[in-house]
Amino acid sequence: MAICMTLRAAGSKVHLLIKKSSIPWYIKMAAPTSVRFLHEKAYVNGKWTEAASGKTFDVVNPSNGKKIGVVPDMDATDTQNAIQFAQTAFESWKETTAKERSVILRKWSELCMQNKDELAKLLTLENGKPLAEATGEVMYGTSFMEWFAEEARRVYGDIIQSPAKSKKILVFKQPIGVAGMITPWNFPNAMITRKACAAIAAGCTVVLKPAEDTPYSALALCELAEKAGLPPGVLNIVTCSRSNAGEVGKMLCENPMVKKISFTGSTVVGKILLQQSASTVKKVSMELGGNAPFIVFDSADLDQAVNGTMVSKFRCSGQTCVCANRILVQEGIYPKYIQKLAEVMSRDLKIGDGFESGTTQGPLINSNAVEKVDGHVQDAIQKGAKLVLGGQKKGGNFYAPTLLQDVTLDMKCAKEEIFGPIAAIHKFKTEEEVIKIANATTAGLAGYFFSQNISQVWRMAEKLEYGLIGVNEGLFSMTEAPFGGWKESGLGSEGSKYGLNEYLEIKYVCLGGM
Repeated sequence: MAICMTLRAAGSKVHLLIKKSSIPWYIKMAAPTSVRFLHEKAYVNGKWTEAASGKTFDVVNPSNGKKIGVVPDMDATDTQNAIQFAQTAFESWKETTAKERSVILRKWSELCMQNKDELAKLLTLENGKPLAEATGEVMYGTSFMEWFAEEARRVYGDIIQSPAKSKKILVFKQPIGVAGMITPWNFPNAMITRKACAAIAAGCTVVLKPAEDTPYSALALCELAEKAGLPPGVLNIVTCSRSNAGEVGKMLCENPMVKKISFTGSTVVGKILLQQSASTVKKVSMELGGNAPFIVFDSADLDQAVNGTMVSKFRCSGQTCVCANRILVQEGIYPKYIQKLAEVMSRDLKIGDGFESGTTQGPLINSNAVEKVDGHVQDAIQKGAKLVLGGQKKGGNFYAPTLLQDVTLDMKCAKEEIFGPIAAIHKFKTEEEVIKIANATTAGLAGYFFSQNISQVWRMAEKLEYGLIGVNEGLFSMTEAPFGGWKESGLGSEGSKYGLNEYLEIKYVCLGGM
């Protein structure tokens, strides 16, 4: 497959490798001339399907604003039909053995690995992240197929010692039923596999609405699932525009045939879905917004802390729910940390199209994201923060990776989830002070700290009120580890041995007259 590139962005290493004040290349940049696995129809009951209304909506490359293609703009009625197909499929899928489900999931993972390069190209096309990063996501996403292929065979019941000689206590674990899922645009492959593969391994069927910005990665997975032998109706993808998202989500939450809801997205939307799911008392798991503290103590290894900042803050151009949001640096190491981070950002970060070699920072997902990020920067500057690097729109959906120092707690970037490439640095004095600052939020997803003091490491790991903690580490997501937040950052866990439990019901059986 040919890739036509016109980018010629070589520049000085001051202010993020950009020589010119404007970036015309974001319009000139060409995507791959052809893409495998690009489907312009939804996938329901094993068939490529249009919306009943015949309506479609455009999917756009965020890097250059050009139309990639269309997908069906489905509504509540289309979603209800998909749920019915999933319910019908569940009646037979739940009767399959764990080994049968395991074999299909493993075959699916093998097919994804064989086609990882093409899947990554499709992901970069619709999401904009650098191709190397997209390839990493596909491999990470595929790892959940392999993991849950193994975990499917480890769903164990229990035998409990009874207090009565004539009674035996048994515990069964059984699939919950149809699972409704809503996934985000920032990880359009991995967020689907982390949810859907757990459900499928447990014996459930799935109706999934991918983000309207990135539906193609979800549909590509369906093609390979079918080739792996997944029966019709087990995995169903309902695509819809933003205007129809509300009614589609409501149908998933309120339809009594759907027994489980899994959602990754904003806390605001999560609360709406929780209210809707209450009408049928659904089991719900949610991974919602974050406001991650990234704490650097005086005892930290400076290079380790800066490298951790880079991977935590600038992955996916800062558009992840676990990105470092409030970077809190102790006063003794503060000047050295600022200087070192500025050097590494200037050296290592390059803005560009995701298909261009060397690009580390792709576009933000849309123009609204650009305006939000720029608003945070301008608010901070107006309130006294010092702009060290960046702080500029770079044309289209691109924004320069930005370093702000002397940030205070009254600034938007300290109170809100940034979701963009802003490293906002606060100064603190004591451990007690930084614990209060870190925990003073309704969010509780991810937190990080860097320290070489073992006693301090233990204290901080216990006192931070977050579901995910990185200690001297900026990248902690692993298939084998549970992923979930505290407080208003979510319910339940995904991945790991605990992830399968979200799709299982426990049944107590008492055998009498024994």
